[in-house]
Amino acid sequence: MTKVEIIEAAFRVWGRNFYRKTSLSQLATELGVSKPALYRHFINKQALTAAMAERFFDDFASFTRDDFNKAIQSKNPDDGLFTIIRSISGFFAQNVHALIFSLINIYDRNLDGRTITDSLKSRGADMNIIQQVIEKKYSNDPVTIQLIFATLTFLMSHFHKTNKSMENPPKEKDIKNITLTICKTIEKGLGYSAEKTKLDFEKLENQVNGMTLNAEPEPFFKAIAEAVAEAGPWDVSMDMVAKRLGLSKSSLYGHFKNRKDMLRRLFVTEFKRIIEFARQGIKLSANTAEQLYLGILSITVYLRSRPEILIAMGWIRTRKLELGKPEKNLEIFRLFEDVDIEQMRNIPDEERKRVSHWILFLIINILTRSIPQAADNNKKLTWLCDELCLSSGKPTAENIKNNHIRLLYKFITLGLGGFIK
Repeated sequence: MTKVEIIEAAFRVWGRNFYRKTSLSQLATELGVSKPALYRHFINKQALTAAMAERFFDDFASFTRDDFNKAIQSKNPDDGLFTIIRSISGFFAQNVHALIFSLINIYDRNLDGRTITDSLKSRGADMNIIQQVIEKKYSNDPVTIQLIFATLTFLMSHFHKTNKSMENPPKEKDIKNITLTICKTIEKGLGYSAEKTKLDFEKLENQVNGMTLNAEPEPFFKAIAEAVAEAGPWDVSMDMVAKRLGLSKSSLYGHFKNRKDMLRRLFVTEFKRIIEFARQGIKLSANTAEQLYLGILSITVYLRSRPEILIAMGWIRTRKLELGKPEKNLEIFRLFEDVDIEQMRNIPDEERKRVSHWILFLIINILTRSIPQAADNNKKLTWLCDELCLSSGKPTAENIKNNHIRLLYKFITLGLGGFIK
């Protein structure tokens, strides 16, 4: 048994359950050795996870560095940018375990961003090249790069989930197709014409301001959401919720069968409330381009009014929380089918659901982009409450960062075509 074999096994074993448990006992069982045998190579789990990060950086840079160099030398900004996007997509399409590691440890900001950038640059994959290429043709708001990578991440995660890549390595044809889909989505979004997306944003935002937002949840669900926001969906317990409610744990079992049932009902309830509020917004206009923005803005306002839910829903950005089969009529990922988007009329049902899921994914990414890196979710929640100035009154479209939501809308409808200088 070598260090390399241990690291490769760790990617497999811990990646199977999205790093919810990262015990050396699991790893030893997978390798058919004792825990002391692992300690001969790594003094502790932290040393092993650090070695995994180094392995990830090595593999990523080795796969992409030539394309980064081609991109910076390209005279055509689009050729350069999409050379990088195709390269990164190809790496993650062929390496599902690397994707999961990046979701949990990089995308979810468990690793310091500066360390990541410096580590890759020292290996010849300078991520700053992406920004240099983009600003040759497109407006270089930091949100632009985030939307590009959020889209790549979402579509690649969806690809591996639907293909069950843990059991069946993707075929070359499928990798080519997902790479084309990623590039097309980033380039053109939903494929609207620029003329159709010229909206009176201020008017629409004022309309949403006039909607009644009944964001106060039932005490049970508020306590669950706060506990999830503080501890995370993996670590929250019924004990934590019971203490917040001033109940015994046995009393809580009178309302929920178990922890999974408790979490399922929390998110189902919140999804229904989000849908109801967003549909109010969508109905404010008969224009489909306006309806799409009103739906996006309504979801934004709702989530900004419930910072504990926004933090708790962070799992949507990075991983699938296994809560069992959803209720038959729950349609959170079908929400934007209420909008008659021409480009979605003749596509398969599963693809329409994917579009709605992508939009929600991007909204949550934008809303949580400025939350400071911190292991303590409670600190994140406190910061978010302060940022929203909740003590000054009800959050509305006026006191959220509408400019970022407008940029999000442009990206969803036009892709990078909405950011040309």
